[in-house]
Amino acid sequence: MQLSTTTVSLTVDDVAASRDFFVRHFGYKTTVEADGFASLSHEGPAVDLVFLARGIEVLPPDQRDQHAAGLILAFTVTGLEAEQERLRAEGAPITMPLREDPWGERLFQTKDPNGVVVQLVEWVTPAGDAPESAD
Repeated sequence: MQLSTTTVSLTVDDVAASRDFFVRHFGYKTTVEADGFASLSHEGPAVDLVFLARGIEVLPPDQRDQHAAGLILAFTVTGLEAEQERLRAEGAPITMPLREDPWGERLFQTKDPNGVVVQLVEWVTPAGDAPESAD
């Protein structure tokens, strides 16, 4: 199998609110749009996004009323502090402030208006794992 694109499809209550959030704060572009549907892409190596309105009849009946929940959409970035400050200045809610985990993952979270969790991550070498110098 040769993959050409990766897309995450999320069922939300307000498609326009999610679309606008990702366009404004993360540089996505709307590529296709219809009633209850928006497809977004990004110039960089980011995953494409599709937002579907809850209850939309194009989904199988057992999926129509599900809501994007329990999912974290994680983007790996550089300059994590600057990204947190940029998002804060743009009015995006910072729902989990910047922290660093012992294994070297630095991260913070925001949420779109439909509750989709977006986590920005930057990887660092944990202090105990720094390479030894050759003296």
